Amino acid sequence: QLQLVESGGGLVQPGGSLRLSCAASGSIFNVKTMNWYRQIPGKDRELVASITSDGSPNYADSVKGRFTISRNNAENTVYLQIDNLKPEDTAVYSCTADLSPTVKIRGKGTLVTVSS
Repeated sequence: QLQLVESGGGLVQPGGSLRLSCAASGSIFNVKTMNWYRQIPGKDRELVASITSDGSPNYADSVKGRFTISRNNAENTVYLQIDNLKPEDTAVYSCTADLSPTVKIRGKGTLVTVSS
């Protein structure tokens, strides 16, 4: 079964940037949609960005203009570029692969902490 491993999180100052990576153990070429979620402690998981197999992105209103999702099917990797980081972006970021309407694979996540 496909496995996903996120990386790239860490401690960054407000206004900084990070690029998160989600590496799949197998091909994502036929995966219709890849997603990035975040979960702030004590709150529900939030979908922040999605990208379809043809490369079409969608973003939550709260992150538009600062987050950029991309996918490299040849490398089986999905990226999330986060610019102008804010303290409220502090969260665990995880990626998912929608294999079907009812089957979603999720990685364990990577922690992003925004603090001065």
